[in-house]
Amino acid sequence: MTVARRRQQPAAAARRTRKRPPVRRGLRVLGAVSLGILTASGIGHAVLGHMDDRLARVDAFAGMKNRPSPTKGTNFLLVGTDVRRGLSQSQRTGLRLGGEPCDCTDTMMLAHLSRDGRRVSVVALPRDSYAELPRAGKLKWAWGVGGPALAVSTVEKMTGVKVDHYAEFDFGSFMKTVDRIGGVDLCFARPLRDPVTGLDLPAGTVRADGGTALRYVRSGHLPGSPDLQRMQNQQRFLAALVRRVTDIGLLQNPVKLDQVAKAALGSVRADRQTKPDDLIALATGLRGGFGARSVEFATVPVDATPFRVQGVGTTLRWDVKGAQRIFEALREDRPLTGPDGGPLATPSPSAPEPAQVEVPPKSIRVQVNNGTTVNGLGARVDKELRRLGFRTTGTPGNTVRHDAEYTVIHYDPGWDRSAKALGTALPYAELRRVSGLGPTLRITVGADYDGVTPVRAGEPDPPAAPPVGLQPMRGDRILCG
Repeated sequence: MTVARRRQQPAAAARRTRKRPPVRRGLRVLGAVSLGILTASGIGHAVLGHMDDRLARVDAFAGMKNRPSPTKGTNFLLVGTDVRRGLSQSQRTGLRLGGEPCDCTDTMMLAHLSRDGRRVSVVALPRDSYAELPRAGKLKWAWGVGGPALAVSTVEKMTGVKVDHYAEFDFGSFMKTVDRIGGVDLCFARPLRDPVTGLDLPAGTVRADGGTALRYVRSGHLPGSPDLQRMQNQQRFLAALVRRVTDIGLLQNPVKLDQVAKAALGSVRADRQTKPDDLIALATGLRGGFGARSVEFATVPVDATPFRVQGVGTTLRWDVKGAQRIFEALREDRPLTGPDGGPLATPSPSAPEPAQVEVPPKSIRVQVNNGTTVNGLGARVDKELRRLGFRTTGTPGNTVRHDAEYTVIHYDPGWDRSAKALGTALPYAELRRVSGLGPTLRITVGADYDGVTPVRAGEPDPPAAPPVGLQPMRGDRILCG
């Protein structure tokens, strides 16, 4: 395993180790990540066009009837199967991939591209979800029982969302693909260790190569729900992936683009109707004009109590109301997240309580710069933040250009908790990492400025009661784990 420590943060936590039998774990979202690497780079027709004939094809919609109505956007079902072609025995041993591959899927994601192409909503479908195939079983079995067509029809029945395109992956090319883009930067608030997968990562920011990334997205390294932890890892990795392929300017390097495209598409099987233009459309949404803020992630919430089925074992039943909210939003082409990039809030007739933050505003240094043509806007923002307790410089400036549409908070990765606190006060602002910026957070005020939200430091509210699951989150709001 190759891990280059980029920055060490002074976060300390007890190292927890949980004894478990060494069970086989599937290679979770890796196939979907392979496509993400390709599409998030914004690869255009010149690269994808000549690769149409390299895509293996499957009939994913054979004989399907009584399908849901089309949505306003476009829906992709991304499926990762437990197939390990391309991995040598020594690699399997080193990565601790014990046991034989199952005839099942390890990952299912429903990706919705909005009609305007400016937003992608990625919803993870828990693999052990209770499903009727038509016999009682688990969602992950659908592919093995009836191939892509049964996988698609089962997902459509459970979600009420029509699938427009299907893409299926195995994982032999995953590590090679991650290595081709030079790895992905991951940030951790504390050291992470998992003796089952061999994960051993320090606190701070690390550059994860293919093998490290593989261990990370497979790992359930914290007590509680291993599946929930792995899905959270996968969300963080995908958000980091979008940042990486945008930051390295892959689009401006045709040779590198072609290499990455070959590696990413090497294990893809798509439905017969999917064309390079469809992948380009998904690419445009993932890459977006706003980077990670154009992508939002969610998992289907499930009941806290496992649902046991005779002859099947333990399954997960979806929380009906929570699942309905997510899939209704997809059907109606609405965001899963609110203006602040976090979960949609429930409107309240009363004035909201100050939002809780981890870092006291008085310890957060802020420089405000006006990026618009509105005279005095920088001074007003400086004053309003100072009223909330933030340590503003009191000397707001102006950017060279005055056409900023969106408010952006620039922060050093070492002060990510401070950035999150400031972002809570400016919930519509994008958070953008800038290495070496130091302790002073810098705000570029855009035309979308809409006042400040009161905040206070203190103990967070107790965890919400069941159901369990990961709240929808915008990519730029996914910080250190």
